[in-house]
Amino acid sequence: MVQGYRARILHCLDKPSVSNDSIQYFEDGLLLVEKGRVKALGPAQQLLAEIAADIPIKHYPDAIISPGFIDCHIHYPQVDIIASYGKQLMQWLETYTFPAELRYADAEYAKQAAEFFVQQLLMNGTTSALVFSTVHRVSAEALFQAAFAQNMRLITGKVLMDRLAPEGLLDTAEIGYSDSKQLIEAWHHRGRLGYAVTPRFALTSTPEQLHSAAALLREYPDVLMQTHLSENLEELSAIKNIYGEFGAYADVYQHFDLLTERSVFAHGIHLNHHEMSRLVIADAAVAFCPTSNLFLGSGLFHMAMAKRYKLKIGLGTDIGAGTSFSMLQTMNEAYKIQQLQHNELPPLESFYLATLGGARALHIDSKVGNFEIGKEADFIVLDMKATPLLNYRYQRTKTIQEQLFMLQVLGDDRVIAETYLMGKQVYCRIN
Repeated sequence: MVQGYRARILHCLDKPSVSNDSIQYFEDGLLLVEKGRVKALGPAQQLLAEIAADIPIKHYPDAIISPGFIDCHIHYPQVDIIASYGKQLMQWLETYTFPAELRYADAEYAKQAAEFFVQQLLMNGTTSALVFSTVHRVSAEALFQAAFAQNMRLITGKVLMDRLAPEGLLDTAEIGYSDSKQLIEAWHHRGRLGYAVTPRFALTSTPEQLHSAAALLREYPDVLMQTHLSENLEELSAIKNIYGEFGAYADVYQHFDLLTERSVFAHGIHLNHHEMSRLVIADAAVAFCPTSNLFLGSGLFHMAMAKRYKLKIGLGTDIGAGTSFSMLQTMNEAYKIQQLQHNELPPLESFYLATLGGARALHIDSKVGNFEIGKEADFIVLDMKATPLLNYRYQRTKTIQEQLFMLQVLGDDRVIAETYLMGKQVYCRIN
């Protein structure tokens, strides 16, 4: 059955800076969905004259319909420690992260946390995500099950970590390879799920384990690889101590064949020109995680430099060092980080990074990220009047750019009125 959704509708066809045709916006638009996919999109008056009179239409006169948000870096076990006081990266891991992740050896604990995590994503309008689990195979299985139950496009993998962590969080190169292989066979391409080979970062994996991670990528060339890169200066110093034979941090991943077009590196704050060039040549992606970078005092991502190199970028909330599931708030902090460096981040560019840009970073842009005909109908309804302040400010805006910026500065989960996965409503905010 065909279902229509009428509102102001906005989506990206390309990067906003590429051409004047990169953004498509309908002041009064109509999105038609059939069997979970986009059937048609265009001006409401035009499409209404062409379709059958009995097609049901949901009308949102004071809302924007957009593609669902895409989170390129987030840790589901770290919901347990979000808003924990203090510490920078290495102390954060020891004090908060590792103790929290030990609990995820328990399958029932992981199941309850995964279900809560998925619901938090949906109520914040996030319809796709690349997610870290823990070293425990059951933690990845729990998240796959929770996402599968919602028919969500989600990618995760068990963490590979065989040194410099507590005993209960260590595997071996052999166990990490075997567990990952079993998870790939069981879950990759099941429903809308995908797998990511997941070494935590080069510090916590031996060369043997990094080699085994690369072996998985060769065996399964359509899985992703996710890890951390150049987040913190203390981290860089530790990398230099362990892998001093390499010229730069990114060279470590390149040496072990983990720097590829399917690699997604979280952070990349302190990349030098050589590393930036290496990432671009490989066509790898970086997940910019502003709320986490500020919270841990890690540094400011050099987006202007990344844009000069034409680096592929998506946005990540990086829960739990990140401070909000909301991609709107993530865009808010991304803007401020660029302001501190006297660089611009226009609202349409932020919107691109949170939708189509994120989809491209995760290699799912043939499926989601915009409303091209035939794509999966993952979308959200953004309520311009979600709070009294938003409503007041909305009445004084004139352009869609003003309204988007208003939403990313003042908005949060309350702005998300409804969330849809493949045309099915999976979240509705009750006023």
